[in-house]
Amino acid sequence: MPPALKALVAQIAGWLIAYLLGRAGLLPSGLWPLTLVQALGATLCAALLRSARWWLPIHLAFTPLAVLTLRIDLAPAWYLAAFTLLALIYWSSFRTQVPLYLSNSKTAAAFADLLPTDRPQQVMDIGSGTGSLLRMLARLRPDSHFTGIESAPAPWAMGWVLGRGIANLEWCRGDFFARSWQGQDVVYAFLSPVPMSAVWQKASREMPAGSMLVSNSFAIPGHDPERVVEVDDRRRTRLLVYRIPPTKAPN
Repeated sequence: MPPALKALVAQIAGWLIAYLLGRAGLLPSGLWPLTLVQALGATLCAALLRSARWWLPIHLAFTPLAVLTLRIDLAPAWYLAAFTLLALIYWSSFRTQVPLYLSNSKTAAAFADLLPTDRPQQVMDIGSGTGSLLRMLARLRPDSHFTGIESAPAPWAMGWVLGRGIANLEWCRGDFFARSWQGQDVVYAFLSPVPMSAVWQKASREMPAGSMLVSNSFAIPGHDPERVVEVDDRRRTRLLVYRIPPTKAPN
């Protein structure tokens, strides 16, 4: 079931639970008991449907926040502005199930240590957010070329502004699955568990044998990493290093 359809089903189920309990006289009178039961029911249904974990707090807060905003006399333009801002930041997250994650400086330093120093490297960051990791790497390794791909307009625009003037940084907007990964020595991914199988298949098809796929935090199902780097940060970040095999993985 697509994530958006799961969310709709969970919300409807939450309202059905609240309605039935209310009709049975099992809830105190008033709007808030109904609202809170709906939120809990929707969250429980989303968990039973195996929605991604980050959907659960959304379901828990959605109806209570909707009730609060209806009771606050805000002009409609504020709602439109908030929707537009969130759409520009998260863009297609509802479809890809890849939220916006930003790599910190300690992670960038640990990743830089993984890059071979005997020759220039071609490095691609798929889903590169605002480009914080690539800007640091581009300055540390002026001999190498770095490519960032981001689909969401707001993070991409911020990365473009901040990355201007860095000669060895290429900044692209679009779908990283639609762009070729051929010729890349290293591909870095900080995505979510959902696309990792597809990421491995594309990397195995297109990247040279012996090149590296480095995943921040999310493992590739059915494949053991060659190496795991523990980053000393508050997130307890783990960089999982995979080596592209000489034989291509099946589709």
